[in-house]
Amino acid sequence: MSNPRNVAIIGAGIGREHLDAYLQLPDKFTVSILCDLDAARAKEVLINSPTTRYIDSINTVLQDESIEIIDICLPPHLHFETCQRSLSAGKKVICEKPLVSSVKHADELIELSNSKGLPIFPVFQYRYGLGGMQMRKLIDSGLTGKAYTGTLETHWNRGPAYYEPQWRGTWAGEQGGAVLNHAIHMHDWLNFVFGPVESVFAQLATRVNDIEVEDCAALSLRMKSGALVTSSITLGAANDTSRLRFCFEGLTAESGTNPYAPADDQWSFIAREPFNQTNIDQELASITKPPSGYVGFFTAIADALDGKNGHEVTLADGRRSLEFVSAVYASARAQQPVELPLTANHPSYGGWGPN
Repeated sequence: MSNPRNVAIIGAGIGREHLDAYLQLPDKFTVSILCDLDAARAKEVLINSPTTRYIDSINTVLQDESIEIIDICLPPHLHFETCQRSLSAGKKVICEKPLVSSVKHADELIELSNSKGLPIFPVFQYRYGLGGMQMRKLIDSGLTGKAYTGTLETHWNRGPAYYEPQWRGTWAGEQGGAVLNHAIHMHDWLNFVFGPVESVFAQLATRVNDIEVEDCAALSLRMKSGALVTSSITLGAANDTSRLRFCFEGLTAESGTNPYAPADDQWSFIAREPFNQTNIDQELASITKPPSGYVGFFTAIADALDGKNGHEVTLADGRRSLEFVSAVYASARAQQPVELPLTANHPSYGGWGPN
């Protein structure tokens, strides 16, 4: 077993949840530094981690040779520069979603990551949990057969209080709306289960809040496999629910409605004749419950850094997510389907925001 890897978290907002997860993996990670401009907020987060130092300067963090991993938990518009600076300082990087604000920036990070020999792990913790492992196990075993259709629901409740921070609800601060910042995890699940998206037709609207970006969306997708998928998104629901449903030749898989941990929710897997329910149940019975959410995500990173690849979120996964978002916004503006993959000469390659 390797020694715990030394981590600095940049940003005490969602960084609080990252720290909680790291503290459950003391044999894999040590969080030595929490960096934030708001000292009061940071020190409140550190109540349960007395060995973690508070620092208010990212320059100081990047100069610390003892830090191996920079975990970026900043507002989205700061991700690209902070990733660049971290890689240039010789650090491995974990970065919250959305990774950056264009496919072009993603490609630049891929080039820098390769040249430095240092990985970037985009954050997609929703795929980690028993349901996620069950779904992948059934696909890999051949018991699903051909993919037919799928439906994704991201129905959450976000009102004025959520948008009190000035950067939220703006193109400059959040880089996008519900498609980018709320449903992005569900669309990662789509790639995780059904593979690459081939075509997107999107309808977007701002109906719930007085903000610049969209808070409702209806997406119609065709996958490279030929499967057809719909994604329904709103921030105007009465409560927060997320649901995934995948119809295959051999079975139908459906999650519960846990909004923030669909992979850890109770799933149903129902056989479709001539496939056999007993075979499905036997395959599922062989699975040991894995770590979920951020704990599962960070465990996969530790395994990857120890040479046991296969379950981590990759930089290529992050790029596919951003390519999909670019296609969604391009389709909504053009009011026509957009084909994937996007080439470097596509108008949205350099960014999906308004001109």
